[in-house]
Amino acid sequence: MKKISQYVLDNWYFYAFAILCMVLQVGLDMLSPQITKKIIDDVIGNGQIELLTKLLVMIFMIGVGRCIFGYLKEFIFDMISAKVAEDMRKRLFQHIQSLSIGFFNETNTGEIMARVKDDIDKIWSALGYISMLIIEVTIHTTIILFCMFQLNFKLFMIPVIAMPIVGFLAIKMENKLGGIYEAISEENAVLNTVAQENLAGVRTVKAFAREKFEISKFLSHNKRYYKLNMKQSKVLVKYQPMFQFITKLLPIVAIVYGGTLVIKGEITLGTLGAAVEYCSNIVWPMEMLGWLFNDLASAIASNNKIKKIYNEKPQIIEIPVPIILGEVKGNIKFDNVSLKLDNKYILKDISFEVQAGKTIGIMGATGTGKTSIINLLQRFYDATKGRILLDGIDIRKLSLQELRKNIALVMQDIFLFSDTINSNVKLGKSSVVRNEEVKEALKEAHATGFIEKMENQYETLIGERGVGLSGGQKQRISIARAIAKQMPILVLDDSTSALDMETEYMIQNNLKEFTDITKIIIAHRISAVRNADEIIILEKGKIAERGKHEELLALKGLYYETYHAQYGEKLRA
Repeated sequence: MKKISQYVLDNWYFYAFAILCMVLQVGLDMLSPQITKKIIDDVIGNGQIELLTKLLVMIFMIGVGRCIFGYLKEFIFDMISAKVAEDMRKRLFQHIQSLSIGFFNETNTGEIMARVKDDIDKIWSALGYISMLIIEVTIHTTIILFCMFQLNFKLFMIPVIAMPIVGFLAIKMENKLGGIYEAISEENAVLNTVAQENLAGVRTVKAFAREKFEISKFLSHNKRYYKLNMKQSKVLVKYQPMFQFITKLLPIVAIVYGGTLVIKGEITLGTLGAAVEYCSNIVWPMEMLGWLFNDLASAIASNNKIKKIYNEKPQIIEIPVPIILGEVKGNIKFDNVSLKLDNKYILKDISFEVQAGKTIGIMGATGTGKTSIINLLQRFYDATKGRILLDGIDIRKLSLQELRKNIALVMQDIFLFSDTINSNVKLGKSSVVRNEEVKEALKEAHATGFIEKMENQYETLIGERGVGLSGGQKQRISIARAIAKQMPILVLDDSTSALDMETEYMIQNNLKEFTDITKIIIAHRISAVRNADEIIILEKGKIAERGKHEELLALKGLYYETYHAQYGEKLRA
């Protein structure tokens, strides 16, 4: 994680120029009381009317100068903070993308979204408007104190006595707000997760008439979020009146005490006017202290949350100098592979080999480890024991990019983006995959029939996660996406389960045409794997049976029982 201080150092020249503009703006602002003093003492007191025009022009020029330097100051701070926030968000997102599947299994989507969006926004605010005001308050206060010291030491002591009291109250308030902001940030993430899950699964919610339950669940978190914000408000309500009382008291004390000094002849009336104006000017920095510490505490809490994500390290690590295969043939070998997660073996002693261009079918009951084989092949997890070879090379010696880009995967849990059908098939490879190839791939997946009946055909926008399409239609688009990728390895993870038997049969026949592609077919239906060069049956994470379709039927074991369950009528015939 790049430290905030490093961002500041990288942009020090911008900050230096912005602070210079700030000094000039505040410096011009501090000239106004001096002009007020001259108007009172020289123009009104001594009758030097000829000075009035000159002094009024100076006030006008001060106003113009303040506008120019104030604009430059705010623009530069905004520009730098926006640039830093953009880089922070980019780096955080890249780090999240580098994390292994295990992190996403344990972390809610809403929490990740809160870190990427809300927490970065708070740091953005702290580096821009908040930091600008903190610096401005410091410069403003310093110059006012200097000017008041020059005017009169006794009047100078009024804000000097008040400021430590305000500072003490601000620090005390910040300490109480720190823990509250941590809790607010956490609850914000939970609230995002609950809302995101409910909206993503709204059809399931309605199908099971769970609206009241989901509303109750959301409201419970919303109430906690409300209570935490009220707790924050109580702290602010407790301390803000103290700040306002002290700051409003300053000009009054200056007038009363300064008036006695005028009566005694120690200062002029103009000096008193300037001192009161300075005390009024120092009021807003003091009032801002509470609010600034409030937002600063929120940004610190957000930064701590982001640090926790950066402390997460990828479980799957590439070697420093990976082997480059270049052209991948697609020969896959599992050599005594075992996978252990949470102290439980998911797979144990799995061994098989698929020659380039051949097909292997994998079957088994739910939870026997079929999808885990694909997760290992793509290095979503690393094998606990054994090794997996691609073209004779251990996949742990390859770069993740080369390994994964050579595998076209049709997942069991289909994900289609809220985009056109064309873009979903290309999936970020618009410069590589041509429109003609998209149409050909959709034809191979038997998807052109329903697509060409749509008003916009291949440019039809589909909803989030493929809303508006049937399960079979989504599967066919997903299969077309894998075909269009034209990779040496094609993995189908139960990808035809929503298709009718006839469509599945036609797609299987089309896939036979790809004799130069290694195919791994995971399925529950025998019709999806019966033509494979080898079929393996998993049971309790182990290979229970293996062989061709006819060989497995002859064994009259698990495969035979599955066949009997699916084709019982035909088998008896």
